[in-house]
Amino acid sequence: MVRILAALTFFTRLPFWRLLDIPADAYRNIVAYWPLTGWLTAGVGVFVLYAASLYLPPAVALLLAMASRLVLTGCLHEDGLADCCDAFGGGAKDRTRILAIMKDSRIGSYGVIGLLFYFALYFALLHSLPIEAAGMAMLVADPLAKGAASQIINALPYARTAAESKSHMVYSRMSRREILLSFAAALASLVWLPSPIYLLAVPVPYLASLLLFRFYKQKIQGYTGDCCGATFLLSELAFLLAYVGVGQW
Repeated sequence: MVRILAALTFFTRLPFWRLLDIPADAYRNIVAYWPLTGWLTAGVGVFVLYAASLYLPPAVALLLAMASRLVLTGCLHEDGLADCCDAFGGGAKDRTRILAIMKDSRIGSYGVIGLLFYFALYFALLHSLPIEAAGMAMLVADPLAKGAASQIINALPYARTAAESKSHMVYSRMSRREILLSFAAALASLVWLPSPIYLLAVPVPYLASLLLFRFYKQKIQGYTGDCCGATFLLSELAFLLAYVGVGQW
Protein backbone atom coordinates (compact mmCIF):
# COMPACT_ATOMS: atom_id res chain seq x y z
CA MET A 1 0.00 0.00 0.00
CA VAL A 2 2.87 2.39 0.80
CA ARG A 3 4.37 1.93 -2.64
CA ILE A 4 1.02 2.40 -4.35
CA LEU A 5 0.48 5.67 -2.48
CA ALA A 6 4.06 6.68 -3.31
CA ALA A 7 3.39 6.04 -7.00
CA LEU A 8 0.13 7.99 -6.93
CA THR A 9 1.87 10.83 -5.09
CA PHE A 10 4.81 10.96 -7.50
CA PHE A 11 2.97 10.48 -10.79
CA THR A 12 0.03 12.76 -9.99
CA ARG A 13 -0.43 16.04 -8.14
CA LEU A 14 -3.16 14.72 -5.87
CA PRO A 15 -2.34 14.94 -2.12
CA PHE A 16 -2.12 11.20 -1.43
CA TRP A 17 0.84 11.96 0.85
CA ARG A 18 -1.66 13.22 3.42
CA LEU A 19 -3.05 9.71 3.86
CA LEU A 20 0.23 8.23 5.05
CA ASP A 21 3.76 9.25 5.90
CA ILE A 22 5.64 7.89 2.88
CA PRO A 23 9.36 7.18 3.45
CA ALA A 24 11.67 8.62 0.80
CA ASP A 25 13.05 5.18 -0.03
CA ALA A 26 9.59 3.98 -1.14
CA TYR A 27 9.82 6.18 -4.23
CA ARG A 28 12.61 3.97 -5.58
CA ASN A 29 10.13 1.15 -6.14
CA ILE A 30 7.16 2.91 -7.73
CA VAL A 31 7.59 2.26 -11.45
CA ALA A 32 5.86 -1.13 -11.26
CA TYR A 33 2.77 0.74 -10.03
CA TRP A 34 2.90 3.31 -12.83
CA PRO A 35 0.23 1.48 -14.89
CA LEU A 36 -2.07 1.60 -11.86
CA THR A 37 -1.83 5.39 -11.90
CA GLY A 38 -2.83 5.16 -15.55
CA TRP A 39 -6.19 3.79 -14.46
CA LEU A 40 -6.69 6.91 -12.36
CA THR A 41 -5.51 9.47 -14.90
CA ALA A 42 -7.39 7.79 -17.75
CA GLY A 43 -10.51 7.41 -15.61
CA VAL A 44 -10.56 11.10 -14.71
CA GLY A 45 -9.98 12.07 -18.34
CA VAL A 46 -12.78 9.88 -19.61
CA PHE A 47 -15.16 11.15 -16.93
CA VAL A 48 -14.43 14.72 -18.03
CA LEU A 49 -14.82 13.70 -21.68
CA TYR A 50 -18.21 12.08 -21.20
CA ALA A 51 -19.54 14.74 -18.82
CA ALA A 52 -18.43 17.63 -21.03
CA SER A 53 -19.80 15.97 -24.18
CA LEU A 54 -23.32 16.20 -22.71
CA TYR A 55 -23.23 19.99 -23.02
CA LEU A 56 -20.36 20.85 -25.37
CA PRO A 57 -19.16 19.88 -28.87
CA PRO A 58 -16.98 16.73 -29.03
CA ALA A 59 -13.81 18.66 -29.88
CA VAL A 60 -14.20 20.91 -26.83
CA ALA A 61 -14.97 17.93 -24.58
CA LEU A 62 -11.83 16.18 -25.81
CA LEU A 63 -9.66 19.23 -25.18
CA LEU A 64 -11.03 19.47 -21.64
CA ALA A 65 -10.28 15.78 -21.10
CA MET A 66 -6.71 16.32 -22.30
CA ALA A 67 -6.37 19.30 -20.00
CA SER A 68 -7.60 17.27 -17.03
CA ARG A 69 -4.69 14.84 -17.37
CA LEU A 70 -2.22 17.70 -17.68
CA VAL A 71 -3.56 19.21 -14.47
CA LEU A 72 -3.66 15.84 -12.72
CA THR A 73 -0.06 14.95 -13.58
CA GLY A 74 1.43 18.45 -13.49
CA CYS A 75 2.65 17.95 -17.08
CA LEU A 76 5.25 15.52 -15.71
CA HIS A 77 5.41 13.38 -18.85
CA GLU A 78 5.07 16.26 -21.30
CA ASP A 79 8.05 17.95 -19.66
CA GLY A 80 10.04 14.77 -20.28
CA LEU A 81 9.00 14.66 -23.93
CA ALA A 82 9.96 18.30 -24.48
CA ASP A 83 13.35 17.79 -22.80
CA CYS A 84 14.03 14.68 -24.89
CA CYS A 85 13.11 16.48 -28.12
CA ASP A 86 15.47 19.32 -27.27
CA ALA A 87 18.27 17.02 -26.12
CA PHE A 88 18.22 14.48 -28.91
CA GLY A 89 17.32 17.07 -31.52
CA GLY A 90 20.04 19.54 -30.56
CA GLY A 91 22.63 17.35 -28.86
CA ALA A 92 24.01 15.66 -31.97
CA LYS A 93 26.12 12.61 -31.01
CA ASP A 94 27.71 14.03 -27.85
CA ARG A 95 26.36 12.11 -24.83
CA THR A 96 27.48 14.77 -22.36
CA ARG A 97 25.85 17.51 -24.42
CA ILE A 98 22.61 15.52 -24.73
CA LEU A 99 22.37 14.96 -20.97
CA ALA A 100 23.17 18.63 -20.26
CA ILE A 101 20.42 19.85 -22.58
CA MET A 102 17.99 17.35 -21.11
CA LYS A 103 18.63 18.69 -17.62
CA ASP A 104 18.19 22.32 -18.70
CA SER A 105 14.78 23.59 -17.54
CA ARG A 106 14.44 25.91 -20.51
CA ILE A 107 12.50 24.69 -23.55
CA GLY A 108 13.90 25.05 -27.04
CA SER A 109 12.48 24.92 -30.54
CA TYR A 110 12.68 21.12 -30.76
CA GLY A 111 10.73 20.81 -27.52
CA VAL A 112 8.02 23.23 -28.65
CA ILE A 113 7.63 21.57 -32.04
CA GLY A 114 7.64 18.11 -30.46
CA LEU A 115 4.86 19.00 -28.02
CA LEU A 116 2.78 20.71 -30.70
CA PHE A 117 3.05 17.69 -32.96
CA TYR A 118 2.28 15.29 -30.10
CA PHE A 119 -0.84 17.17 -28.94
CA ALA A 120 -2.08 17.68 -32.49
CA LEU A 121 -1.74 14.00 -33.38
CA TYR A 122 -3.19 12.80 -30.04
CA PHE A 123 -6.20 15.09 -30.49
CA ALA A 124 -6.68 14.18 -34.16
CA LEU A 125 -6.60 10.44 -33.45
CA LEU A 126 -9.13 10.56 -30.63
CA HIS A 127 -11.32 13.11 -32.42
CA SER A 128 -11.57 10.72 -35.37
CA LEU A 129 -13.50 8.33 -33.10
CA PRO A 130 -17.03 8.65 -31.69
CA ILE A 131 -17.05 9.96 -28.11
CA GLU A 132 -17.72 6.59 -26.49
CA ALA A 133 -15.05 4.88 -28.58
CA ALA A 134 -12.56 7.64 -27.81
CA GLY A 135 -13.17 7.15 -24.11
CA MET A 136 -12.58 3.42 -24.34
CA ALA A 137 -9.38 4.01 -26.31
CA MET A 138 -8.14 6.37 -23.58
CA LEU A 139 -8.91 3.83 -20.87
CA VAL A 140 -6.76 1.25 -22.64
CA ALA A 141 -3.99 3.48 -23.97
CA ASP A 142 -2.88 5.14 -20.72
CA PRO A 143 -2.26 2.06 -18.52
CA LEU A 144 -1.03 -0.05 -21.44
CA ALA A 145 1.58 2.49 -22.54
CA LYS A 146 2.73 3.04 -18.96
CA GLY A 147 3.16 -0.71 -18.62
CA ALA A 148 5.32 -0.74 -21.73
CA ALA A 149 7.34 2.31 -20.71
CA SER A 150 7.88 1.01 -17.17
CA GLN A 151 10.15 -1.74 -18.50
CA ILE A 152 12.81 0.87 -19.23
CA ILE A 153 14.26 0.54 -15.74
CA ASN A 154 14.91 -3.15 -16.34
CA ALA A 155 16.16 -2.74 -19.89
CA LEU A 156 18.66 0.06 -19.31
CA PRO A 157 20.89 1.46 -16.57
CA TYR A 158 20.35 4.99 -15.29
CA ALA A 159 22.41 7.38 -17.41
CA ARG A 160 23.41 9.65 -14.52
CA THR A 161 24.30 9.30 -10.87
CA ALA A 162 21.59 9.80 -8.26
CA ALA A 163 23.14 13.15 -7.29
CA GLU A 164 22.88 14.37 -10.89
CA SER A 165 19.23 13.39 -11.35
CA LYS A 166 16.46 15.98 -11.11
CA SER A 167 14.81 14.14 -8.23
CA HIS A 168 18.13 13.02 -6.66
CA MET A 169 16.86 9.45 -6.81
CA VAL A 170 17.34 6.41 -9.03
CA TYR A 171 14.60 3.81 -9.45
CA SER A 172 15.35 0.28 -8.30
CA ARG A 173 14.97 -2.44 -10.88
CA MET A 174 11.78 -4.45 -10.65
CA SER A 175 11.65 -7.88 -9.09
CA ARG A 176 9.89 -10.70 -10.98
CA ARG A 177 6.80 -10.09 -8.88
CA GLU A 178 6.83 -6.39 -9.73
CA ILE A 179 7.27 -7.13 -13.44
CA LEU A 180 4.21 -9.37 -13.34
CA LEU A 181 2.30 -6.71 -11.42
CA SER A 182 3.19 -4.09 -14.01
CA PHE A 183 2.07 -6.30 -16.89
CA ALA A 184 -1.12 -7.31 -15.06
CA ALA A 185 -2.13 -3.70 -14.33
CA ALA A 186 -1.41 -2.73 -17.93
CA LEU A 187 -3.09 -5.67 -19.64
CA ALA A 188 -6.16 -5.52 -17.39
CA SER A 189 -7.10 -2.37 -19.30
CA LEU A 190 -7.82 -4.54 -22.35
CA VAL A 191 -11.24 -5.16 -20.84
CA TRP A 192 -12.20 -1.83 -22.43
CA LEU A 193 -11.42 -2.95 -25.98
CA PRO A 194 -14.70 -2.81 -27.94
CA SER A 195 -13.82 -5.78 -30.17
CA PRO A 196 -11.19 -8.57 -30.32
CA ILE A 197 -9.86 -7.10 -33.58
CA TYR A 198 -8.31 -4.29 -31.55
CA LEU A 199 -5.99 -6.80 -29.89
CA LEU A 200 -3.84 -6.32 -32.99
CA ALA A 201 -2.91 -2.87 -31.65
CA VAL A 202 -1.80 -4.15 -28.23
CA PRO A 203 1.81 -5.14 -29.13
CA VAL A 204 2.46 -1.78 -30.80
CA PRO A 205 3.26 0.29 -27.65
CA TYR A 206 5.64 -2.45 -26.48
CA LEU A 207 7.40 -2.45 -29.85
CA ALA A 208 7.59 1.34 -29.78
CA SER A 209 9.10 1.23 -26.29
CA LEU A 210 11.69 -1.35 -27.35
CA LEU A 211 12.75 0.86 -30.28
CA LEU A 212 13.07 3.84 -27.96
CA PHE A 213 15.09 1.78 -25.46
CA ARG A 214 17.50 0.89 -28.24
CA PHE A 215 17.71 4.53 -29.30
CA TYR A 216 18.49 5.69 -25.74
CA LYS A 217 21.16 3.01 -25.38
CA GLN A 218 22.86 4.18 -28.55
CA LYS A 219 22.69 7.86 -27.66
CA ILE A 220 23.24 8.04 -23.88
CA GLN A 221 23.92 4.42 -22.82
CA GLY A 222 20.97 4.43 -20.46
CA TYR A 223 17.82 6.31 -19.50
CA THR A 224 16.76 9.36 -17.49
CA GLY A 225 13.46 10.38 -15.91
CA ASP A 226 12.73 12.44 -19.00
CA CYS A 227 13.16 9.32 -21.13
CA CYS A 228 10.51 7.59 -19.00
CA GLY A 229 7.95 10.31 -19.66
CA ALA A 230 8.76 10.57 -23.35
CA THR A 231 8.56 6.80 -23.78
CA PHE A 232 5.12 6.69 -22.19
CA LEU A 233 3.67 9.45 -24.38
CA LEU A 234 5.17 8.13 -27.62
CA SER A 235 4.14 4.54 -26.84
CA GLU A 236 0.61 5.75 -26.08
CA LEU A 237 0.58 7.63 -29.38
CA ALA A 238 1.79 4.50 -31.19
CA PHE A 239 -1.05 2.50 -29.68
CA LEU A 240 -3.64 5.08 -30.72
CA LEU A 241 -2.25 5.14 -34.27
CA ALA A 242 -2.61 1.37 -34.45
CA TYR A 243 -6.01 1.44 -32.72
CA VAL A 244 -7.48 3.95 -35.15
CA GLY A 245 -5.82 2.17 -38.08
CA VAL A 246 -7.32 -1.19 -37.09
CA GLY A 247 -10.72 0.47 -36.80
CA GLN A 248 -10.49 1.57 -40.42
CA TRP A 249 -10.32 -2.02 -41.69
